[in-house]
Amino acid sequence: MAVTRSAVKKAPAPARENPLNLFVWEGTDKRGIKMKGEQQSKNVNFLRAELRKQGITPTVVKAKPKPLFGSAGKPITPKEIAFFSRQMATMMKSGVPIVASLEIIEGGQKNVRMKKMVEQIRFDIESGSSLSEAISKYPVQFDELYRNLVRAGEGAGVLETVLDTIANYKENLEALKGKIKKALFYPAMTIAVAIIVSAILLIFVVPQFEETFKSFGAELPAFTQMIVAASRFMVAYWWVMLLGALAALFGGLFFFKRSPAFQHAVDRGILKIPVIGEIMRNSAIARFARTTAVTFKAGVPLVEALDTVAGATGNMVYEKAVNRMRDDVAVGYPVNMAMKQTGVFPHMVIQMTAIGEEAGALDTMLFKVAEYFEQEVNNAVDALASLIEPFIMVIIGTLVGGMVIGMYLPIFKLAATI
Repeated sequence: MAVTRSAVKKAPAPARENPLNLFVWEGTDKRGIKMKGEQQSKNVNFLRAELRKQGITPTVVKAKPKPLFGSAGKPITPKEIAFFSRQMATMMKSGVPIVASLEIIEGGQKNVRMKKMVEQIRFDIESGSSLSEAISKYPVQFDELYRNLVRAGEGAGVLETVLDTIANYKENLEALKGKIKKALFYPAMTIAVAIIVSAILLIFVVPQFEETFKSFGAELPAFTQMIVAASRFMVAYWWVMLLGALAALFGGLFFFKRSPAFQHAVDRGILKIPVIGEIMRNSAIARFARTTAVTFKAGVPLVEALDTVAGATGNMVYEKAVNRMRDDVAVGYPVNMAMKQTGVFPHMVIQMTAIGEEAGALDTMLFKVAEYFEQEVNNAVDALASLIEPFIMVIIGTLVGGMVIGMYLPIFKLAATI
């Protein structure tokens, strides 16, 4: 096992600023071949000297210009954190020291924000901080679960093993999120396109037919009159409807983020939607099982693990259930009994948890539960496309086809009277 610098507690050293700047350079090697690149250094003279030591004769060395737009870089995504965890685990398992691992990862980053974050973590560790202390400055990117696992790995001297576990966990979690987004994106976009097309027909196409209908001099069918009335309303008040839709959207997001009661009601409603509710329920159980297994395997006490796991389920209903489990376990209840009292976990999950507790292999059983429900999510996502297509066709046919029929009914009526 590789000895990591983060596992050894050092006396705190005074923090120091990053003295390096990024330069671009051009030059020729000993064979006269032109070369160019980017490198960090204190100043131009230091970089020229470093290049000469490497056998390169520099011709141009200058500070890298900052881009006019987007200089702050893109936000750091969970996928980048998952990839960072995998890189750290791989290199540290290969015996690369933690500082050298961070330096290699830093050099390969294209996202400016990610690069600066890794750079600061490296400087903090060089100054005497542990990895858990260094990443605690970035609570958005490294959540409480991540920090607790790293701290437990450092305390047990198995940081590289814990990082490998975190990498697997993050990769599985991102894959699960991707499948859920895939399941929801197709029907949402199709319905949105149908609504937009219907609005275009009502605002631009139906008024043209209405002008034609006036020349008939006959009473329009009731269905056509209804569509014409809807068209007049859309033409007169489309901006009110647009503002209302935007207000409802942003208002809903505002209350969802700031009102736990509203969020709980929304999450409970989502669980009752056919097919999609089942996907979200299986996803929450899979997240609970895998997160609990990972934290328990890393040596985090069970009550503390459940406290961390609650927010990782992705659903307020299950978050409240896990918090109730934590309280019950804290006063001595077995996990399976506490789980049963919540009323939101299937019988199979409760039984496998009970078997895992009796055999002293709770983490192993929870990993199996997570794999089972992740596979259930995969199967449900694959089946959703075939199940949702007829439903979407009915919606599109009702909205668009209904308006087309309504517009041609007067023409058919006129043809019948001739």
